Amino acid sequence: MQPFFTEFFFWFCTAIVFYTYLGYGLILYVLVHIKTIFYPAPVLNWEGDLPSITLLIAAYNEEKVVEEKMANCRALNYPQGKLQVVWITDGSNDHTNEKLTRYPEVKVLYRPQRQGKTAALNRAVPLIDTPYIVFTDANTILNTEAILEIVQCFGSEKTGGVAGEKRISVKDKDNATAGGEGFYWKYESRLKAWDSQLYSTVGAAGELFAIRRELFEPMPPDTLLDDFILSMRIAEKGYKIAYCDRAYALEDSSADIKNEEKRKIRIAAGGLQSIGRLRHLLIPNPFHLGLLRFQYISHRVLRWSVTPVVLFLLIPLNLLLAFWPEFSTLYFILFLLQGLFYSMAFIGHIMQRKNIEIKGLFIPYYFVFMNLNVLKAFFYLKSHKGQGTWEKTERRIG
Repeated sequence: MQPFFTEFFFWFCTAIVFYTYLGYGLILYVLVHIKTIFYPAPVLNWEGDLPSITLLIAAYNEEKVVEEKMANCRALNYPQGKLQVVWITDGSNDHTNEKLTRYPEVKVLYRPQRQGKTAALNRAVPLIDTPYIVFTDANTILNTEAILEIVQCFGSEKTGGVAGEKRISVKDKDNATAGGEGFYWKYESRLKAWDSQLYSTVGAAGELFAIRRELFEPMPPDTLLDDFILSMRIAEKGYKIAYCDRAYALEDSSADIKNEEKRKIRIAAGGLQSIGRLRHLLIPNPFHLGLLRFQYISHRVLRWSVTPVVLFLLIPLNLLLAFWPEFSTLYFILFLLQGLFYSMAFIGHIMQRKNIEIKGLFIPYYFVFMNLNVLKAFFYLKSHKGQGTWEKTERRIG
């Protein structure tokens, strides 16, 4: 490899990594503030009587959280009789269904066959007759005003879906899993808010996501990221996915790093699968959904495909440039900085295994951990092709 090409490739890879994790956020920040000056965002309010809405909870063996989730559902501030609660519990073989019989206001949809969450949603949605559906998970807690806040966003006919905010419950003595995941979701939530202000949120988290019922399209049963595919299909039709940080779902972090690793690999594999199924959005077309394409590629595609690969290519490229064809002080310093960053990540890895909390090491550790799992996702997707079910992630309690 010629020195010039090596040097060019190194800086090209550096630019991709910088753009993916920082540059896109900076560009979004500038574009949103420019747009706000010339086109102030309208205040969305629902006019007239509030609509009937269904809270749909897809659950598999969730007996441990039924009482807490139903207490949360009953505490939601929405007119009596206009909020329907539906659980779809296909395949559950614990006491989930038995516990739900204690709640007469709940409609339970159940089949003994377990075919995965996507298949459950495909079956459940056609059985719902309210004009709006809110999807949520059994192990998440919604804020009291969540449904009211989501409905306000549907005050615009252009809104096809509403993504609520996902928050991770982080305690003072949490491990690197909770600390890193909590920081990641704070940053991710800010990007989603700016995406929404610029044009549309790119994808939604299944912990809290609402749609107009008529916009639902059945998805292939082996879909791993049903929330992402569903929201992107709606956005493709010209609707916007609004982001509502006033409606949030609170979730405990993964129980440990092994559970978080399983979850991250599955999400990354779902991202790779989504890229294949939405490949037509990779073709530049400024005249049709140009902004959505720009946001999708910048916010999602790069993270789930190119960037993790080039991130780790920077190590051998930097080492090569530092000593070949002659010693370079600049590239040697850059190599030392890379070494320092990965050393911090490795120490963070050791500390989390020993349950020693050093929050300053959570971020580099979680960043490297997250990108390594994207590489593992390539193999996961190949070995789990055609499967729509997965092993549940254990969560931290309390």
